[in-house]
Amino acid sequence: MVSDPIPRTILIVDDTPENIDILVYVLAPFYRTKVALSGKKALKIIQAAAPPDLILLDIMMPGLDGYQVCETLKGNPDTRTIPVIFVTAMGEVDDEKKGLELGAVDYITKPINPAIVLARVKTHLALYDQSRELTQQVALRTAELVKTRQQIIRRLGRAAEFKDNETGNHVIRMSHYCRAIARAAGMGPESVDILFNAAPMHDVGKIGIPDNILLKTGKLDRDEWAIMRTHAEIGAKIIGTHSDDLLGTAHMLALCHHEKWDGSGYPRGLKGEEIPLMARIVALADVFDALMSERPYKQAWPVEAAIRHVEEQSGRHFDPALLPAFRAALPEMILVKEKFSDRHGALADIDLA
Repeated sequence: MVSDPIPRTILIVDDTPENIDILVYVLAPFYRTKVALSGKKALKIIQAAAPPDLILLDIMMPGLDGYQVCETLKGNPDTRTIPVIFVTAMGEVDDEKKGLELGAVDYITKPINPAIVLARVKTHLALYDQSRELTQQVALRTAELVKTRQQIIRRLGRAAEFKDNETGNHVIRMSHYCRAIARAAGMGPESVDILFNAAPMHDVGKIGIPDNILLKTGKLDRDEWAIMRTHAEIGAKIIGTHSDDLLGTAHMLALCHHEKWDGSGYPRGLKGEEIPLMARIVALADVFDALMSERPYKQAWPVEAAIRHVEEQSGRHFDPALLPAFRAALPEMILVKEKFSDRHGALADIDLA
């Protein structure tokens, strides 16, 4: 077997060091190898550096097992295409159907046969290359379609904002805030792009709220507040359910952007990490910008006061783990606030980039 001119990287995940040693011995002459003794460590390795080209993954591990690791990878747009091969004991073969359903491409039984390992790895790397090339070609051919879809999503978001914001620039600012925070939090580029383009749809459900409630200058009474809270579910219904990443994310953000870290939010009262990470970022960006924006019922807050509010609500309204990313993103966010200020009037061009 001839090694690649640029060695590929294989991540080996197994809680038994002896099993890792054997696989490294077999693969190291031909590939770069990285190792992890737990599922949690494997996810950290993947998120902290350039992702591996293929993963050899044990199933039975303490903490996060192989199934959970695979499901996490396949649920992330930045890692879902990485080939995962399960390496399992003979007694676990009956469980492989579950692994393949989760997105694994193959499985190898223990004790391993070096020739089989090398052959399977070579085959799936070749298939991965073909898949990436095809994906690039499709992306080039559909670029205009994607751009058109993004414009429609953004303009629907603006349509909702025009009901309670004279210029509608709020959705532009908070989309940029989301992107800055997500980048600072270490989110991968594809996920950041999806968040940036889906965020403008978070409040589309306001289209379904009567103007006498949405534009009321005084405090809402209990019945009015109950109606106002329905905008999250209305927005999710307007967008609908989709397998497409962008529209699926827009649906999730519309439904979950008013959930709070301590479980006191709505509509489902999700708590902590039950709330999708992107929704936690949108919640922070949305509130931060809303505080600094004039509304029929309030004056705009100074930037310093809005920052203090976010810090005070960390662990209650907002994910405390996002606070460092928020602070790191603040210089960029302040520039965005000025560039897309409501003082400049409604922007005719909604190309957010």
